[in-house]
Amino acid sequence: MPAESTFDIVSEFDRQELANAVDQAQRDVRTRYDLKDSKTDIDLGEKELTITSGAEIHVDAVRDILETKALRRNLSLKIFKWGAVEEIGNMRVRQVATLQQGIPDDVAKKLQKLIRDSFPKVQPRIQGEALRIGSKSRDELQGVIKLVKEHQDEFAVALQFTNYR
Repeated sequence: MPAESTFDIVSEFDRQELANAVDQAQRDVRTRYDLKDSKTDIDLGEKELTITSGAEIHVDAVRDILETKALRRNLSLKIFKWGAVEEIGNMRVRQVATLQQGIPDDVAKKLQKLIRDSFPKVQPRIQGEALRIGSKSRDELQGVIKLVKEHQDEFAVALQFTNYR
């Protein structure tokens, strides 16, 4: 048995599931009677998602459809950081969502403090955009996972637990 057991807290999403959700949303937009002739586009880029349409009400409807499809595919809505709806000329509007991946430093420090206050024998270490939790006791690691799951609503990013050893 190793001297120390560890796991990582990360913030990731399955890119293929997101692509499938966008594809399903595009199909819905093409078949819904209220959106059929709205000239609405959903563009999935590397780090952002863009919705363009003829009216702000159509952008809101497409956003709702997209979020529903993402939830059905077990994607957290915290991966979308929606910007403001802006006019782009030619009587069209656009809304851009930044796709959030990785734990920002301020959230990692907040997580680290939460874990240290509740479990003094556990060592949380920030490693890039992840947080590695180490302890000699696996029971304490299970307690940390339970604690973070209970407080997950306090953080602006979706959190997952990986590499449990």
